[in-house]
Amino acid sequence: MTERDVCEIFCSDMEKVNRVKNRIKSTIGLADIFKALADDTRVKIAYALATEGELCVCDVANIIDSSVANASHHLRILRQMGLAKYEKRGKMVYYSLDDEHVLSLINQAFEHLQEGKHHGR
Repeated sequence: MTERDVCEIFCSDMEKVNRVKNRIKSTIGLADIFKALADDTRVKIAYALATEGELCVCDVANIIDSSVANASHHLRILRQMGLAKYEKRGKMVYYSLDDEHVLSLINQAFEHLQEGKHHGR
């Protein structure tokens, strides 16, 4: 039985292959961003930050129904991956997404998810 999603013969466009191989080196570290977002709790936090702009750690803990320590752990991972940043104001710590690229990534992923729901996926 032959699969329909596999080439039936093997041949390569070596010019294209070499061009992409040279560019693909720049993806180093990209998978780590997706790994950080592969956790349901961190996605919820990133979405909350995308919709609210910034949140204190206590608010994040309440939003995800967890302890402050657990929320801090997840926020720290997002920060270490360059997805979030924080600012200390007095005794409070506020987190936000690191930049417009991260905001765009979260928003586009959410739009894709919603689009799939409308198309019966």
